[in-house]
Amino acid sequence: MAQGLMQRILSFDQAPPLSVPLRFFLTAPAFAIIAAMLLFWYGPQALESRWSPLTLALTHLLVLGFLATSMIGALVQILPVVAGVHLPRAKLIAGTVHFLLAVGTAALSSAFLLAQPLLFKLALLCLGSAFLSLLAMSAVGLWRVPNVSATLWAIRLALIALFGAVMLGATLASAFAWTFGLPLIELTNLHARWGLLGWVGLLVIGVAYQVVPMFQVTPLYPPYLTRWLAPVLFLLLLFWSAVDVLTRQQPNGWNTVMSIFVALGFLLFGVATLYLLWFRKRSKPDVTVMFWRTGMVSLIACAAVWIAGRLLPQITVAPSYALLLGVLFIVGFGYSVINGMFYKIVPFLVWYHLQSAIPQRGIVPNVKQILTDSVTIKQFYAHLGALAILLAAAQWPGILTRVAGLAFAVSSCWLLVNLISATRMYRRIKLCAADGLAMKY
Repeated sequence: MAQGLMQRILSFDQAPPLSVPLRFFLTAPAFAIIAAMLLFWYGPQALESRWSPLTLALTHLLVLGFLATSMIGALVQILPVVAGVHLPRAKLIAGTVHFLLAVGTAALSSAFLLAQPLLFKLALLCLGSAFLSLLAMSAVGLWRVPNVSATLWAIRLALIALFGAVMLGATLASAFAWTFGLPLIELTNLHARWGLLGWVGLLVIGVAYQVVPMFQVTPLYPPYLTRWLAPVLFLLLLFWSAVDVLTRQQPNGWNTVMSIFVALGFLLFGVATLYLLWFRKRSKPDVTVMFWRTGMVSLIACAAVWIAGRLLPQITVAPSYALLLGVLFIVGFGYSVINGMFYKIVPFLVWYHLQSAIPQRGIVPNVKQILTDSVTIKQFYAHLGALAILLAAAQWPGILTRVAGLAFAVSSCWLLVNLISATRMYRRIKLCAADGLAMKY
């Protein structure tokens, strides 16, 4: 009971202005749309290999442009409200981070496409400054919190993983910018591991401890899971990376076993979340539940495919193996979960800030009226269709690649339109309230 109370106590008086997280949330789908258009334009060559410059550009548009941008926006909202973490000069730093992240992501993707060292230098400057500013801002507040919850511990570990991913990414960008010799494949594998499994994976786990029980009205995660899963996964990632550095990533028993245990840890989280969603107190599933279920099924499938590759190394030779893992984790897991959380967080923030700004009763719509299920469910099915076609295209490129790009563009555009719709409602209601007009929804 005490744990449940601790997980659900929120400090909304410390919430930043709506513009702080919203600028990140509105930018993220735009980068996904650009990635989808590139996939459509280039067709099958976009999915030839995880190492092709085009695939690297697409990957960073999604990982930096969509996932990281969304997660940073959620962090600057969640840390003060959920953990009571004071972020110094949050509005100024968040605006700076947002600008640098957007410019850096565009520069890095263009650098891969055009093979221009100058663009790698610009990306290194912008992205390094953006992430280091975020980490500095977060560290000041995070390590002053006296009572550390499971969510906060997971966020701390995710930010440490982000620091590692940033340092590895900066090293790789420097190698491309100044063309000096480094073991690029080994560094890229470590960079992807800490960026995806460490930063994205651990942050989603930590945030899920709070938002799944709160927004989906489920039972709480088991105490043993919230206490041990994130720290154990972090230590496994650390030991796995150390073994790979010492052995130059040559296959051996140790790194195989540790990678399987990491996959099993994420699989356990996926199964536990599906179990909680099955026993939620509201019988009718809303669209966010459907996104979370899609994300967890994709995570479980990704873990299973990874384990199969470790036990049967011959299947990893095909280029489609790595691409399948990437689509399952980035689009199936990361994108789905974030897309679903947008439909809870954005309407709630619009409602909360309107309630705070407008004292008149009856003017502010309820949360369900800001983005109705009849609107969001259509975008869910568009996303589900795009994910299915992307998974098929990873296995059988050809005409499917262009179809996948078009389907993903439709889904991402639909998401952006829905988020803009909620933003416009916020502005319209504030203007009407200021003019003393009544509104009907």
